[in-house]
Amino acid sequence: MGRVAGFSGSRVRDHPPEMLDTSRETVPAAPDAPAEEPRGCLFALSQPPLMIFLGVIGCLLLMAAVHDLFVL
Repeated sequence: MGRVAGFSGSRVRDHPPEMLDTSRETVPAAPDAPAEEPRGCLFALSQPPLMIFLGVIGCLLLMAAVHDLFVL
């Protein structure tokens, strides 16, 4: 197998690279601060495209049910 120039496998195993600090806040959050509430199902249902899609599907199901009950 070919070796990659400038890469030594043993160096990586002996000394793993340090993690970079990518945090944007300089002051850590207080431990007693309330956590942000997760957005759940009600948040998803409040989205207009989803409600339009569910409305169209509901109308199609309603029309099929009415057709089966009264026309057939």
